[in-house]
Amino acid sequence: MLIMKYLISYSDSYAFSLTLNKSRMNAQTKHYHDKLEFEIDSSDLFELISNGQKIIPVDARKAFGYEAEHIPGAINIPHRTMTEDSTRDLDKDFLYVTYCDGIGCNASTKGALKMSQLGFKVKELIGGIAWWKLDGYATEGANAAQGLKIQCAC
Repeated sequence: MLIMKYLISYSDSYAFSLTLNKSRMNAQTKHYHDKLEFEIDSSDLFELISNGQKIIPVDARKAFGYEAEHIPGAINIPHRTMTEDSTRDLDKDFLYVTYCDGIGCNASTKGALKMSQLGFKVKELIGGIAWWKLDGYATEGANAAQGLKIQCAC
């Protein structure tokens, strides 16, 4: 009798668990879809730029960080100075990818938020310029790093 009661109880909790898991799966799917919608990694960014996509990296750090080293083709708009005026000349048909030093820095998140509030399509580069370099991509600036260079055959 005790075994039968356990099996029924297990069966009921398993059915509940399956329902919960389906709901959880939907939440997981949404979570990962949203991450891909708003974040990009170095490899995907490199590929999109190399293929001539309308994409512009935005270094959200202060000017001295950008001058020292930045992603090729990047523009510098420090997140603290992002306003309607400082972004007036940017084309809203482009996708802008904000970045900063890396995972210990949130300038890219602040920049992405501000650009989004200003009506731009924006993603955030996962890992910032640190992971860009770890993935073997070149940088420009006073302390430029050697690596794969962005080339467009278009």
